[in-house]
Amino acid sequence: MRLSQRSVFAAALVASALTLPAVAADKVKVGFLSTLSGPGAGLGVDIRDGFNLALKHTGGKLGGLPAEVIIADDQQSPDAAKQTTERLLKRDRVDFMTGVVFSNVMLAVGQPIFESQTYYISANAGPSQYAGEQCNPYFFNVAWQNDNLHEAVGKTVADKGFKRIALLAPNYPAGKDALTGFKRFYQGGEIVSEIYTRLGQLDYAPELAQVRAAKPDAMYIFLPGGMGINFIKQYVASGMSKDTTLFGPGFSADEDVIRAVGDAMLGMFNTSQWAHDLDNPQNKRFVADFQKEYGRLPSLYASQGYDAAMLIDAAVRDVKGKIEDKAALGKALRAANFKSVRGAFKFNTNQYPIQDYYLRIVHKDSQGRVTNRTLGTVFKNHADAYVGACKMK
Repeated sequence: MRLSQRSVFAAALVASALTLPAVAADKVKVGFLSTLSGPGAGLGVDIRDGFNLALKHTGGKLGGLPAEVIIADDQQSPDAAKQTTERLLKRDRVDFMTGVVFSNVMLAVGQPIFESQTYYISANAGPSQYAGEQCNPYFFNVAWQNDNLHEAVGKTVADKGFKRIALLAPNYPAGKDALTGFKRFYQGGEIVSEIYTRLGQLDYAPELAQVRAAKPDAMYIFLPGGMGINFIKQYVASGMSKDTTLFGPGFSADEDVIRAVGDAMLGMFNTSQWAHDLDNPQNKRFVADFQKEYGRLPSLYASQGYDAAMLIDAAVRDVKGKIEDKAALGKALRAANFKSVRGAFKFNTNQYPIQDYYLRIVHKDSQGRVTNRTLGTVFKNHADAYVGACKMK
């Protein structure tokens, strides 16, 4: 009889537990590795700020134990991230890791983290590899699988009747997952242009010329951070926004992008698993306190950082601080006994979320702020497309 990956994992941990009884730790150490410099820095900063706000709400503790968070910049470089990960694991001996923004970085650091039997709680990167055949008991994602937000936009664009669509994304794992997800749910229309750019690109004149020549009636972009900021400014300046409706995932039209672009964002549709106007007590507290603490509206990245900390807090609490008991800790993480700012939350068998996805539009609110407003629900209890290839049960 062939054992599943999770069964083998659990059996090994039970065997080790017989010889090494778990005792409560005196503190919890978290390695927070994220992009804190360069064009993608705003994303990592928001995840960090959301994580830190959660720690403020828990009194600086995780599961009742004092929390030590070691913050490091991955420089948006897989090589730099691998070196820093080795230090966090071997020198600092962290109990958890989190914070990575970009999927190429996540794929680079995953193997040493998993081999060290350290739990990774993803507050953003959700590569298809870790959702499917390379799923791992030590990887949990509290954000989404890379395709999911794009699937929601694909369905929205199709439902709105757009027949000719242009697609644009950076040429790296999350960019490829993005357009794959969009096309999975965009039915009944034609992809007239599909363009992959260099990751970190900031000048889009050639791509805009190519799209203009294709004459789409709508355009979909996945360009996180500074890439999206620059593209939207150039898109509006080119005059194309007058004739071609622009769509994006939440992270291409989120508060960090809106702050940098301003009124040019008005009318842009986007999708997200979270919004600052979701009506639940946890979200209301999070949004209000984030604005007080940092002087700005939180982005979806900040919400994910907050939830990552709250998941760790709940799991450490549930094992009564005995974080050396890896099997019990993994079980507690899978149970996800925390109140998410997005509302209902649960993990699928691949340890990615099953959750709702919402349609938002950028508008001016009653205070005159350019921000997002939730229009409705695109998907209810949506799971990713790769879970069937994951052998954990």
